[in-house]
Amino acid sequence: MKVKTGRIREQNSLKILAAAEAEFVKHGFKGTSMQNIADAAELPKANVLYYFSSKKNLYVAVLSAIAERWDSNLDDMHESQDPGEVLNNYIRNKVDLAIQYPNASKIYATEIIQGAPNLKEHMRTGLRTWLREKTRVIEAWIAQGKMDRVDPNQLIFLIWSSTQHYADFEAQILTVSNKQEYDSDDVEQIKRFLCQVILKGVGLTPPGNA
Repeated sequence: MKVKTGRIREQNSLKILAAAEAEFVKHGFKGTSMQNIADAAELPKANVLYYFSSKKNLYVAVLSAIAERWDSNLDDMHESQDPGEVLNNYIRNKVDLAIQYPNASKIYATEIIQGAPNLKEHMRTGLRTWLREKTRVIEAWIAQGKMDRVDPNQLIFLIWSSTQHYADFEAQILTVSNKQEYDSDDVEQIKRFLCQVILKGVGLTPPGNA
């Protein structure tokens, strides 16, 4: 019974987070109500409040889930690995996340533009530690002669900005490209282009282009 209850709780939490993500993008934090989110999740408002006691707690949970989704792509990064393969996979995965979850990127971007009032603690602790760990690996690759000497921080910032651009500026890109949405060929072209430009810029050859 406990297993079933736990599964229902997890499913409801995911439904609420997905609904909240969509509502926060459409209406912003101030314009979104817990009733809006409950309606979108097709759950009673009381259930939403049971899982997330306030709108702010739910908003922070949405932001945390987004950050975890992005950061987990480099969890196994190690100095013994091939930097070309690791960075190639990271760029490609970040593009997929931007295309599949554009609302997530837009919410995160809005939060940062507003000064990150709800993410300051995460950025000072979790994200800062994450960045230090990844830059140490990149510095090790540089010391081993596996890639050109570049600023590891700027490299990661570049990957963040270039991949998330396709979600944050989705309307602009699709409009000037005369498209309704990205298709599979578009996504693959974006991945190849970013991998080629970024990896070659740090002295690496994208896998498959050797």
